[in-house]
Amino acid sequence: MTVPNWVQDSVFYQIFPDRFANGDTRTDPVNVQPWDALPTVRGFQGGDLRGIVQKLDYLLDLGINAIYLNPIFQSPSTHRYNTTDYFKIDSKLGDLEDFHALIEVAHRNDIHIILDGVFNHCGRGFFAFNDLLENQDQSPYCDWFVVNHFPIDAYNPGDAQDYVAWWKFKSLPKFNTKNPQVRRYIMDTARYWIEQGADGWRLDVPNEIDDDSFWAEFRETVLSVNRDAYLIGEIWEANPRWVNNTHFDGLMNYPVRDAALRFINGVITASQFADKVEKSAKLYPHENIYAMYNLLGSHDTERIWTLFAGEQRKVQLAFLFQFAYPGVPVVYYGDEIGLPGGRDPDCRRTFPWDQDCWNVELRAFVQQLISLRRRIPAIRRGDFRRLLADDARACYAFSRGLGDEKVVVVLNASLTRRVLRLQVSDLGWKDGLTVHNLVGEGNYIVSGDTLSISLSPISGVWIK
Repeated sequence: MTVPNWVQDSVFYQIFPDRFANGDTRTDPVNVQPWDALPTVRGFQGGDLRGIVQKLDYLLDLGINAIYLNPIFQSPSTHRYNTTDYFKIDSKLGDLEDFHALIEVAHRNDIHIILDGVFNHCGRGFFAFNDLLENQDQSPYCDWFVVNHFPIDAYNPGDAQDYVAWWKFKSLPKFNTKNPQVRRYIMDTARYWIEQGADGWRLDVPNEIDDDSFWAEFRETVLSVNRDAYLIGEIWEANPRWVNNTHFDGLMNYPVRDAALRFINGVITASQFADKVEKSAKLYPHENIYAMYNLLGSHDTERIWTLFAGEQRKVQLAFLFQFAYPGVPVVYYGDEIGLPGGRDPDCRRTFPWDQDCWNVELRAFVQQLISLRRRIPAIRRGDFRRLLADDARACYAFSRGLGDEKVVVVLNASLTRRVLRLQVSDLGWKDGLTVHNLVGEGNYIVSGDTLSISLSPISGVWIK
């Protein structure tokens, strides 16, 4: 096994630190925005590490046991993808003592924490790039970046032309990772935060460091400190190159997310959906399939409540599929209470701690799915097999099986009640067997070698 054993049993919660909870107002910038204000590109709203510590009971009650934090290192922005000091917690979030407090209380409650690693590019305030701006071609850090010509202009309007930058944003100069000094700096960063207690890294745009030897060294560096560290790559397409024992344990599974949303919204048929998600479940080594990071929303996408136009049955159906599909399910903070949000920065709204603002029914549903997943090994570790893909009825069914334990998952994405007959003899379900609906009320009885199921419009079941 190269994938950490704990990963398959995890339910992740993604937190955008500035927007989750404000636990220490002393770290707020003087121009902090009101907590309930709509987010802007530059406005800080006061979330911090102490806030996460103070709200850990909320996460434990929800049932999660792993957290992915968006960047927490020193940076001038709310998103912190333009890092200026990789060895320092951003002062607006707290300090190293606050980080250790979060790690300590999380680990005491069996919660793993992974950090966001932004190693393709840095911010203009990073010490080496700052020296380059000051000293131009006389800087000892010229080769830390890819310079096209001097003098370098990093602040006037327009695209970056004098140096290579991520998507030509002047604020995001790209590292030259072929430089041994740069490489050593990044490896030292990766090692340091694992030594400080982090349980792994989510790597930002790692495909833009198009160097297999770099990522093999990165993996070896991290695992030399903690053999159970988890590495996720932000690769938006399906690509086996990046998933193995010299790269990452899993990827952010955007292809499966997109297929699920399109099926539930009626854009693709049941068989097209089945083909896409089943192909994805066969594309990588077996152990890595169960380490894929399965998301419905993130800081880079519209929120699912908004994508589904507030249709709660669709949101619940998406969660029902996500938690039953092989891999690691992830809840983007606030999605469990129906927090709306359009494209960035609107998808990064603050978490409303006034419970009157919550969709309590949706939260209870997500909480139930988390609880079921955590106590049913077949859902976490079982095999995955299609039972039905009915285009005319917009229904899809599959099974998860581990030994004698079988769970049947059925999705009805249509606007009509459907009655389906599933062949279940291969599951070992025999005539007269009573099976139970785990996410609703009612039992079913196997008749012969088939199971008849009646599903409400836009709904699903887990049957065991």
